[in-house]
Amino acid sequence: MDKMIDSEAKKYFGELIELVTILRSKNGCPWDREQTRESLKPLMLEEMYEAFDAIDRKNEADIREELGDMLLHIVFQAQIGAEQNSFTVVDVLKQLIFKMKKRHPHVFGDIQVQNVDEVLLNWETIKEGEKERESMLSSIPPSLPALLRAQVIQSRVARVGFDWPNANEVWRKVIEEQNELEEAWKSHDQESIEEEWGDLVFALVNLSRHFHLQPEDALQKASQRFTQRFRYMENEIKKQGKKIENLSLEEMDELWNKAKQEIKLIQNNK
Repeated sequence: MDKMIDSEAKKYFGELIELVTILRSKNGCPWDREQTRESLKPLMLEEMYEAFDAIDRKNEADIREELGDMLLHIVFQAQIGAEQNSFTVVDVLKQLIFKMKKRHPHVFGDIQVQNVDEVLLNWETIKEGEKERESMLSSIPPSLPALLRAQVIQSRVARVGFDWPNANEVWRKVIEEQNELEEAWKSHDQESIEEEWGDLVFALVNLSRHFHLQPEDALQKASQRFTQRFRYMENEIKKQGKKIENLSLEEMDELWNKAKQEIKLIQNNK
């Protein structure tokens, strides 16, 4: 790292730690003082998604700002730890650096790797050796969004070779699950329908992984496309002096197809 950047990083990181300490002090901010680990959880989650949004928009200024907000939460949580005499921000940094070096023996040790798959397998082996776990899936939080959790589970087991050999095999699994869902639907058994629907989505997440896609991003983009088209429909209906609830399904479908064409044309001309 450039010596100037290294010096500035230490300076401003230290200033941030001091700032948070002041905010939490007796003479600091009443709102900051009353915050707890639990009260900060939804705010941390919100900042993370705002960072995701900035990354998706490729807005470097917003990415910089949102990363700063995330860093603030990390320092804030560490300050709470210091106040409780459990750990400090220095402990957080020391543990992180130690862990990263330990899990990269091909960089900081004498282990040789041939490809990314071997890196991931080593990572998983080292990680499992650090803590006694009932399963290599134990560390995956159940609170993760469902699509992300499915993707993490599948990626984790793939590291030890439990995976479909190619996308064609996964595609066949998707069709199999689709057929099973159809049979469950015909049976009118709601519990079976839910189970088979979940299996189908799980298989689709696996297919997205083999397609090198992020399922959460793909679904978000699909939702965004739907929103754009529906708003176009609403605007067109308003221009006609009508209300959407008074239109027939055929009329809505016609406007929907028009929206798809118009929006695609606008995007192609950008």
